[in-house]
Amino acid sequence: MTRLTDHIQMPMAKMIWIFALLILLTTFPLFAADDSSPDLRAGAATTIITPPLGSWQQGAGVTVRGEEIRDDLEANALYLTDGETPLLFLSCDLVGLEISAVQPIREAISEETGVPPRQVLIACTHTHSGPSLVKTNYYMPIDEEYIATLGPKLVKVSKAAIDSATPAKIGWGMGETRIGYNRRVCWADGTHTMHGDVGSPDFAGLEGPDDPTHLAIFAVDLNGEPIAVVHHNTSHPTTFYGAGLFSSDYPGVARAILRDELGDIPVLYFNGAQGDIAMNNLLDPKHEERVERMQRIGGMLAEETLRLYRDAEFHSKVTLGHDHEDLPIETRQPDAKELEKAKATMERVENGEKIAGMNLILAYGAVELEKRYGDRPIDPLPVHVFRIGDIALVTQPCELYCQFGIDIKRRSPTPFTAVIGLADGYQGYCPTIAGVLGGGYSGQPISWTRLEPYAGYRIVESAGRMMNGLWRGEE
Repeated sequence: MTRLTDHIQMPMAKMIWIFALLILLTTFPLFAADDSSPDLRAGAATTIITPPLGSWQQGAGVTVRGEEIRDDLEANALYLTDGETPLLFLSCDLVGLEISAVQPIREAISEETGVPPRQVLIACTHTHSGPSLVKTNYYMPIDEEYIATLGPKLVKVSKAAIDSATPAKIGWGMGETRIGYNRRVCWADGTHTMHGDVGSPDFAGLEGPDDPTHLAIFAVDLNGEPIAVVHHNTSHPTTFYGAGLFSSDYPGVARAILRDELGDIPVLYFNGAQGDIAMNNLLDPKHEERVERMQRIGGMLAEETLRLYRDAEFHSKVTLGHDHEDLPIETRQPDAKELEKAKATMERVENGEKIAGMNLILAYGAVELEKRYGDRPIDPLPVHVFRIGDIALVTQPCELYCQFGIDIKRRSPTPFTAVIGLADGYQGYCPTIAGVLGGGYSGQPISWTRLEPYAGYRIVESAGRMMNGLWRGEE
């Protein structure tokens, strides 16, 4: 005998099966577009930017020309796009570029490539073995001819990077390797200096911290073959300061090692908040030749970058983003007494008296400050935040004191945060209040330490707002 419930259960079972099938088809449509194709594209390129032999070499306290090329200076470019947001990064083996030099180059790159000009980042590694590009020496001019030839080279390498763009994946990692140490020395009388004999009974400690964090970013094609490497750490590349030769310093050593391991690919090095950071540890000095030290530090950089590469997870879909703010920063001037003293010193120099070292540097810097910025109470300072997946790259144009870099990272919504200096221009040292009060080189007002005492704190707050804005915009 057939029961009524038998007629009901059979259709109900079919209905449940059909309902489950509908859910499955909705979740995994049979004829949906292939969502496995990556949105991300990456391209990279390299060019040589070594100046001609005989060119002036950068240096505040030395007046020399580069008569030898130890290793070539390079500009390395990385292009990323998700189809909506294009980002172009350039790392140049140079001490720095004034904003007046960066702006026309950035505009020319944008015109040639279509990347919005403020999404083109030109940063310098701060090697002191490059051409004279920042006016810190009374006797030595800025190499305007070199700057004129640099622009077309950066346009060309940018276009090459974009033209080579291919579907790609990005990986990253954060590690640690200590290549820099605080170099600001405090004395018993309350004054501070750049370097000094820490064995002196008047030594009262170091002024600030250092930062050994190391960020690395890797672009690879869909077969896993490397396209480019970006890595970031914090120190002053001053191995051949005043030596009369051109060199990319420890970033070049690291680059060569990475190329030996990963192939002949572009390698971008970005320097951190290194205003008060140097390669030598004042509290535990190593007895090593300067080339030995350069090779050791370059090896440390490369080793940590390769370790992070081996552990990296790669993503074909990442969020790209960008924001920037031009901070209206006030400039400061030396007090009347110091300026009068500086002018008297420079008058003696112009009359042929041989004055060298820090006395000349500070006197020239004070006079130049009044000359160049006496009628410019505001010095706009560009701060950028670039987002690449979980990575936040904060850029600013100063030799920022290390404490500010640490503070920016503390305000970041992501642990993968790097603070890049000497980017989008060069606006000199940016000390903490402790540095301003302590004075000395990079603390007291000169042409390349000209920003108001609160400049660094304003950079920190601006970066914090923009970083959190980019991340919250995703919610």
